[in-house]
Amino acid sequence: MAEEVVSDTFKLSSTQWRYDIRTIDSMNDVEPDHGPLAQVILSARQRSDSCLRSQRVDVYLICLQDHAILDALESHPQLDLFPLILYVVVHELIHIERFSRFKQNFQASLEETHSEEARVHRLTRQIVESLPVPGIDVVLRFFSRWQGPIDTLHAPD
Repeated sequence: MAEEVVSDTFKLSSTQWRYDIRTIDSMNDVEPDHGPLAQVILSARQRSDSCLRSQRVDVYLICLQDHAILDALESHPQLDLFPLILYVVVHELIHIERFSRFKQNFQASLEETHSEEARVHRLTRQIVESLPVPGIDVVLRFFSRWQGPIDTLHAPD
């Protein structure tokens, strides 16, 4: 559902997406992050039959921070898993769309990262607020403080 609504919004075909979704438990080389509920990791993959750099493809990995998602659900019992994950995945797909179309630098400064987070939260809200998903309004309230200036990347209380 997340891929569909982001593809529709940004006019992307399914062949334009280069991403995978993983949980932190399935990624040996990624340390758990105690702030965000997910993070995007850039992974360059080389075609096995070529040694040319031009044959390298950037693949983005959406790494769901299992522990942080479970903590958010436990500490905010009004949240439901499906609308929360929907919001998080839409948010991360928007980041990927922006990185892959060079609207945002993947290696941005901390100040740029904060501005980009607020921008992507606003875009995420615009996309998901009209979806007929029970509990999405609760998730939107949960993330509401992230739409303005951000001085920390931790989830709101």
